[in-house]
Amino acid sequence: MKSIEQEHSNGVEIWRFAHGKVSALDLEFLSALDAALAVAERAPARAYVWTGIGNAFSAGVDLFRILQGGTAYVEQFLPLLSAVLRRAFAFPHPVVAAVNGHAIAGGCLLVCAADLRLMGAGNGRVGVPELRVGVPFPAIAIEMLRFATGGRGVQDVVLGGATWLPDEAVQRGLIDQVVPAADLQATARAAAESLGSIPAAAFALGKQQLRRPVLEQAERFEREWGAAAMAQWCAPETHAVIRAYLDRTVGKKA
Repeated sequence: MKSIEQEHSNGVEIWRFAHGKVSALDLEFLSALDAALAVAERAPARAYVWTGIGNAFSAGVDLFRILQGGTAYVEQFLPLLSAVLRRAFAFPHPVVAAVNGHAIAGGCLLVCAADLRLMGAGNGRVGVPELRVGVPFPAIAIEMLRFATGGRGVQDVVLGGATWLPDEAVQRGLIDQVVPAADLQATARAAAESLGSIPAAAFALGKQQLRRPVLEQAERFEREWGAAAMAQWCAPETHAVIRAYLDRTVGKKA
């Protein structure tokens, strides 16, 4: 089974994240997403819809893999995570996120990379609980959250570490609009078709003008704090916090 299922429909390419049950972010899924983005940059569709399968868009970083792989795994994973987030955020073509369920941590950040963020009504939750898990944010992640929320309540989003139901996520700027779950995919495709009708060069330039300052700021912060973030992700104390978090939330020894 592919990590990303791709379907073409009327000039729109639909990407369904299908990496396991909840499309948790690990080296394999990030590598697949990086490759898909690279191909789409060179030979784009008019627009894209990113969505998930089942009741999850993406449940975020695979914390079990972090614990199992230790420092050697983290030293590969964290730079790739940052690189994929930068690539997704800088992607020049129209993207609509059709959030079909939980979008947690890194999953929420992929939602924030989209140009329009729609979520199906229901019990799906959105948010970035990284600090409660004990890991710092990559520099690009903070800047993506600041951009997506317009700075409105971003401190609560980042430092509070909560996750929210769809209507609450709209209030915090993480989601643009809630639609009936049964209508989510059709609404997202129609929105992507609309964005895709804008001349591609004009859209790409406008998007670049909006997003380049965010990327430049993230690069500056990465130079300042990247080494400290890596050290914290690799620290035994951090892994102890992650293990305790998994024991609480999953009820399964890591």
